[in-house]
Amino acid sequence: MSIFTSMNTTASALTAQRLRMDVVSSNIANVDTTRAKQVNGEWEPYRRKSVTLSEENGQFSSFLNQAMGKKENAGNGVKVTKINDDTQTPFKLVYNPTHPDANEDGYVEMPNVDLLTEMVDLVSATRSYEANVTVFNASKSMLTKALEIGK
Repeated sequence: MSIFTSMNTTASALTAQRLRMDVVSSNIANVDTTRAKQVNGEWEPYRRKSVTLSEENGQFSSFLNQAMGKKENAGNGVKVTKINDDTQTPFKLVYNPTHPDANEDGYVEMPNVDLLTEMVDLVSATRSYEANVTVFNASKSMLTKALEIGK
């Protein structure tokens, strides 16, 4: 295990949380977008997106240690596996007969983005990001102090 393992793990978490914040920002920015994608000649509203994270385990050293039967307790960080479209939540129907995308009954399909859910996700991602910055700074401080011992 390298002395930089904790920094690499924390850096991967920072990158993942930053992408998560970007996806939430995209969802908030498109809360009123009724023409996001064309499907079978019809415009479809914006679909909420979410991020799926998983353990990063693709490093050669972890495969080598596993093949040698060694247990490695230190994690390798996280990676973004996929950015998912929310196909389970239906679009919201809003009555607005003057809207250009209104159907015959005067209803407009609006994106399935809930601002409250997005704000909760944004606060969660921000707090995770801040916690990882704290961990990164603590690791940097410990490494600096370890280098000062040799003086």
